[in-house]
Amino acid sequence: MDGGEVTGRPTAEQIESLFVGSSPRYTRIQVARLAGVPQDLAERIWRALGFATLADDAVAFTDADVAALERVRAMMKDGPLDDQTVIRLARALGQTTARLAQWQAEIMIGAMLDPDERPTDADLGAILDTSRRLLPDFEQVLVHVWRAQLAAAGTRLLAITDLTDEVVPSRLTLAVGFADLVSFTQVSRQLNERALADLVEGFESRASDVISAYGGRLVKTLGDEVLFTAADPRAAAAIALEFVEVIRRYGLEVRIGLAYGPVLPVMGDVFGTTVNLAARLTAIARPGTVLVDDGFAGAVAEVPGIETSSLRRRPARGLGVVQPYVLRRA
Repeated sequence: MDGGEVTGRPTAEQIESLFVGSSPRYTRIQVARLAGVPQDLAERIWRALGFATLADDAVAFTDADVAALERVRAMMKDGPLDDQTVIRLARALGQTTARLAQWQAEIMIGAMLDPDERPTDADLGAILDTSRRLLPDFEQVLVHVWRAQLAAAGTRLLAITDLTDEVVPSRLTLAVGFADLVSFTQVSRQLNERALADLVEGFESRASDVISAYGGRLVKTLGDEVLFTAADPRAAAAIALEFVEVIRRYGLEVRIGLAYGPVLPVMGDVFGTTVNLAARLTAIARPGTVLVDDGFAGAVAEVPGIETSSLRRRPARGLGVVQPYVLRRA
């Protein structure tokens, strides 16, 4: 793209030129050969990144694709990366950036287009022009935030080593929390699509703000549910109690379950009995309350400003009988 403004409806070539740069020159076989990467590994990398397998004669790859594969080859030669590790890293990169790109596109479209009017060719051209102006700065910010997030991940791991006697990278001891928006199905039936989208985005953004403020990590959101972790049970307790109050200010209620114990981290998500226990506690919590397991209650027993009180023992599906405690401010 020559940097001039787009006149008329943008073409696929103009969009690709803006975001990718050079035009396609190579087939999938040629790009693997030029990069010096085995054909089967190159194809596995493209699939892990989320791209379709193309015909042998389809010209769809650029000089930038060659350079990217060359970097992969260099990392495998000079570092500890094997084929499986490269594929896992590619899948993490592909899934994360695909969601990021889609999310950003929706934000830009929502900010620049009238949702009640059909967009004109000039409207679409204006979006592409705005993207062209913002792209260099956003690319720099993206790299900075990614590096900062890597630093935060390393800091969290150090915090875990300070709190536990033994740390195995594939099995960590964490506080896990589930927050569930009460009566979401009933409320959603009363809203139109735009209002429902605002409700979900507002719920997720407030959850993210509270979790980040206390040093926790937002693992994932599922519309009306949020899963988060924290290295320190005290931080998880502060997150849960604050989140209940924040959501209540908007006329809504959440129920939250917290558990403390070993978890298995996989591709940014967490699994294991501790996670399942937090989910079961959420299911039996009353609106506006926080329930914790006995391990969590013991971990915060001496923390000023909060208290726990035991409830009757009750069965939890798949986990047997559990002893829940209500967590509240003292």
